[in-house]
Amino acid sequence: MIQPMNGLTITTGASALSPLTLFLHADIVVKVVMIGLLLASLLTWTIIIGRGGILRRAARDDEQFAKDFGQAPDVDRFYEQRGKGDVAAARVFAAGIIEWRRSTSGKRVDRDATRARLAQAMQSAAAAEIDRLSDRLNVLATIGSVSPFVGLFGTVWGIMRSFADIAASQNTSFGAVAPGIAEALFATALGLFAAIPAVIGYNRMTHHLDRIEASLNRFADSFHATLSRELDEEA
Repeated sequence: MIQPMNGLTITTGASALSPLTLFLHADIVVKVVMIGLLLASLLTWTIIIGRGGILRRAARDDEQFAKDFGQAPDVDRFYEQRGKGDVAAARVFAAGIIEWRRSTSGKRVDRDATRARLAQAMQSAAAAEIDRLSDRLNVLATIGSVSPFVGLFGTVWGIMRSFADIAASQNTSFGAVAPGIAEALFATALGLFAAIPAVIGYNRMTHHLDRIEASLNRFADSFHATLSRELDEEA
């Protein structure tokens, strides 16, 4: 129930600890903090679900592309069929083919320079794909690191306001202190609610990105070896 005491509103009973009650009776600054943390939590889960699906599909598609490439009897025909696909490994493959054709189009071919340019072209393509796939992960890192401090700010502000109101009412009973402190501590809880999934999601997605990057580098090395053997045969 709500009991007014010299201008101070105190909530007692089990309903005092409900999230809605804690929010409604919080200071305006604490309310802004809570709303911001709830929005950050919503953004976190949106990124985790959306970007997580993209990374899983990318890993699966790259693995299948590398497998199909290993079984392809003709590199040029495979490039015409699959080289322009919307797959990270396909873009690395295309970068290698394009550089190969440029470097071997002249009458005289510098084998060492061609190998270096092929490696650089495919490494750059792989790095570009990792940058594309890592989009918005910095948002998760920011939310994971900042949210606890934002929640702590809301808690400190709420406690300061609670003690100011208690001093004004000159009532130091536990019933007068508890509701205001609970409202303030709820901001810290929301900060952790936003930060914990963000940190876990960031770590898991970084792990997936590392595996995708390793897979792309293995594919690039394998294709580089194939083209290098082709150079030796043409010598």
